[in-house]
Amino acid sequence: MNEPKVIAEIGCNHKGEMDIAYEMIKMASIFCNVDGVKFQKRSPRELLTEEEYNAPHPNPVNSYGNTYGEHREMLEFDLEQHRQLKKWCEDFNLLYSVSVWDMTSAKEMVSLKPQMLKIPSACNLKFDLLGYICDEFKGSIHLSLGMTTREEEKRIIDFLGKKNRNQDLIIYACTSGYPIAFEDICLLEISRLKEAYGNIVQDIGFSGHHLGIAADVAALALGAVWVERHFTLDRTWKGTDHAASLEPDGMRRLTRDLKSVYKALNQKPQEILEVEEVQRNKLKRL
Repeated sequence: MNEPKVIAEIGCNHKGEMDIAYEMIKMASIFCNVDGVKFQKRSPRELLTEEEYNAPHPNPVNSYGNTYGEHREMLEFDLEQHRQLKKWCEDFNLLYSVSVWDMTSAKEMVSLKPQMLKIPSACNLKFDLLGYICDEFKGSIHLSLGMTTREEEKRIIDFLGKKNRNQDLIIYACTSGYPIAFEDICLLEISRLKEAYGNIVQDIGFSGHHLGIAADVAALALGAVWVERHFTLDRTWKGTDHAASLEPDGMRRLTRDLKSVYKALNQKPQEILEVEEVQRNKLKRL
């Protein structure tokens, strides 16, 4: 098993403020010791219908605008701001990644040449978007499988296979809810994906939207190499994702535990370890 990679999904939890995004990058690196952070990129006018754009936010208390479209616009960073975010990540030795939700966003983010890009569960059947990423992006392609049937899942992986990109593909077991109950995490989906596609794709990941960090260690033991969790500085902030996010100490403990358990996931290299010899000589009854 490869060493686990922990991705702190900042998403839109920066509230549309670059100074908060910088603090989150810094905290994720220095305090939480994660491997990378992930943002999101949308072009609301392209992504949403006119009706969706002008509708009120379904939960007005969490809205940053008078309509859902205005809310989404307020939480977006432009291309130059993402260029700066990428630079900050590099300064803190973090992987920089973005979930792309539409073609314009994909083209802009590909132009930055990050090491990895993410296809969110909501967009994994947009085959024009998948095709563009396959053809124009040279890095690793991360894709979540929330809200996706097994027939759709197979279509997606077959499509990337025909594009000769499965060797660059990381697929994530995911239940799309914010937050979800433990019985809805369905960790054994990791085992199923590993059995079905482990020899086809580069790696299996786990994108969690649950509370706490216990399930993530089990995800690692089941074969998830990439673990992605939403990240916030304050779970009481306005916004729908904060309640399903980890605050800095939770993210720090998650990273610590995953890295520690990874070291323990092995077999004894010899029948009696050196650490056991003294105890064997002292305690063993023959």
